[in-house]
Amino acid sequence: MSLGAGGFRRSPPATVTRDAAEQPFWISFSDLMTALMVLFLVAMSVALLAITHEISQSEEEKARRLEEIDYFMTQLQEATAGISGVVIKGRVVDFGERARFPSNSHQLTPEQSRLLRGIARRILELARNPLGKKWLKRVVVEGFADARGSYLYNLNLSLQRSERLLCALLAAPPEPAALSEADRLLARDLFLVSGSSYNALRASQEESRRIELRLEFLEIGELRRPSHDLPLEAELRCPLD
Repeated sequence: MSLGAGGFRRSPPATVTRDAAEQPFWISFSDLMTALMVLFLVAMSVALLAITHEISQSEEEKARRLEEIDYFMTQLQEATAGISGVVIKGRVVDFGERARFPSNSHQLTPEQSRLLRGIARRILELARNPLGKKWLKRVVVEGFADARGSYLYNLNLSLQRSERLLCALLAAPPEPAALSEADRLLARDLFLVSGSSYNALRASQEESRRIELRLEFLEIGELRRPSHDLPLEAELRCPLD
């Protein structure tokens, strides 16, 4: 160390050690990979939580739908509890012996027509409540035949039996116990005919010649088809007649 001008002591210039000069500025490759792995795990955890939440929400919606549909069917069961011979099985209205047909016939007796209108009136009533508007899609009228005769003949006969029920529901006054105009309009929108020939035979031929009502419900997010804007015919005549 030497004295400079003016007598001040001058310090030697600072020297950079070799170790400090060779120390890298950037983080090591292994540290970079570790950081990226942590970020990846965090992103995956967030994504899995979101997917799990969506699945859980979807399952809750499905469970709520089934619960509400079951409650709708319970209401229908209560509404038909006092009608002898009519049984609700799952989502099917079974009329038992009260809606059976003679062999090779699609005719209904006046008593059977009144019974079927009464059941339809209760279904239409429930179709107007909040659960019915939310979930009820349609009511399929299924006709059946026994095993005698050809398949296609019986298929046509079972369809005619379904159509006969629609004729009974859409019949206007002075038909006994006729539905109101509002009910007939709604029945035209909701009720659909179907024939099953002898694909669902019962224990006897008499039991096989029958009609049933099968209720179908909307899926989550599914919309009911728009209603018809056409008025009812002034003089409705059943084509089967």
